[in-house]
Amino acid sequence: MAGIGFELRRILRKNTLLSYVEAYGLAAVVGSGPWVLSILALMVIGLLSIGRIFPSSLIVQFLVLVTYMMAGSLLLSGAFQVLLTRFISDRLFEHNDHKVTPNLLGCMLVVSMLASVLGIAVLGQTELDSAVKMTLLCGFVVLCNLWLIIGFLSGMKQYYRIVITLCGGYTLMVLGAWLLPPFGVLGLLIIFAACQGLIAFVLLFFILRTFSANKLIAFDFLDPKQAFFSLALVGLLYNLGVWVDKFVFWSHPEVSFEVIGGFRASYIYDLPIFVAYLAIIPGMAVFMLHMETDFAKSNEKFYNSVRDGGTLESVYLLKDQMVLDCKNSLYQIFKVQGLTLALLLLWSEEILTLLKIDLAYLHLLYVDLVGVSLQVIVMAILNVMFYLDRRYEALSLVAVMALTNFMLTEFSIMLGPQMYGYGFALSMLLTTMLGLVWLNRQFDRLEYETFMLQR
Repeated sequence: MAGIGFELRRILRKNTLLSYVEAYGLAAVVGSGPWVLSILALMVIGLLSIGRIFPSSLIVQFLVLVTYMMAGSLLLSGAFQVLLTRFISDRLFEHNDHKVTPNLLGCMLVVSMLASVLGIAVLGQTELDSAVKMTLLCGFVVLCNLWLIIGFLSGMKQYYRIVITLCGGYTLMVLGAWLLPPFGVLGLLIIFAACQGLIAFVLLFFILRTFSANKLIAFDFLDPKQAFFSLALVGLLYNLGVWVDKFVFWSHPEVSFEVIGGFRASYIYDLPIFVAYLAIIPGMAVFMLHMETDFAKSNEKFYNSVRDGGTLESVYLLKDQMVLDCKNSLYQIFKVQGLTLALLLLWSEEILTLLKIDLAYLHLLYVDLVGVSLQVIVMAILNVMFYLDRRYEALSLVAVMALTNFMLTEFSIMLGPQMYGYGFALSMLLTTMLGLVWLNRQFDRLEYETFMLQR
């Protein structure tokens, strides 16, 4: 859904310094979405709560519970997000806009029911207070639905309202944690869940205003004739590949500890990896800007030429232009993310000092910054595969990412503290290299496979 590409191209046509700042800022917020903004907001809330909430271990409990909520919601919704986004994209291509909101609401209903069952089953095994359990369950269901809604952001036209909603919601979350009387873990969880719910409902309101409908709920996205269930596995395995190294560290008693009600955290791994994830903001801005403008435009021209019976020479020329735009987009991502990585490696000690984090985490932060930067390139490769409709190649790639991240992380724990983080970084490196090789092979065979599919 490259709708935001039209807006970004309109902004860039002004060809001024301010227009470039505006375009990159819009791409960064829409591209990064609540995931990165949530990390930033949680870090600020943690810092502001020091000295206000006693004992300070309650802050750690809040952050750990929210982390589990986000991990679980991303895994559950990931099985539906890419599947639903592709279904909606196909319906928009067919000019069946009236099918968008009924199927979104239908998917939200299915995910909410699954999230409720899963949440009740998991929380029922814990010894948390009933109020905390209820708040966690509500927050988990809201987050699952929010990730689904995020898939529509690039297809909607009200971009500045979206940016204001996201920034306003997380600002409100921080202000609530700072200004409201402290009520410990429960108070912080209520603020988090309420603000996430506010963001989700406002964005859903924008969707309902953008797309008309002739019915309330539909489940066409589950119709085997219209859905691509391989994409459900892609979404699930991608999120598993991103989180599995954290799960491995949490499951090993020698590198983790129980925080609250059976929920564990790693005293050595968690802080550096979540700080490192803030480094993806510049790369995501470039990723969104170039992929959704240059590459999306050339991709559309190529397939329009094929569908409209263009000459073989024009098909070859448009294909070469698409390959060139893809290479340039990947190069721009690599360049900007590489520069960001170099600066963060240079300033890592100052960043940890500013955040009041022990400098013993410095080496692990170095490794995690490299791994996170490579993850941005993996996301770009997957995006190109989706544009080329190479679903099974994308599925294979995320399966490799999940498997290698799990195996290499287990191996790194066996080797000792000096190797922590290398499992995640090496997994992303192997996935990136394999993805580039497969992408090159797909472009080499693009004309042949495109015309064979036309038959």
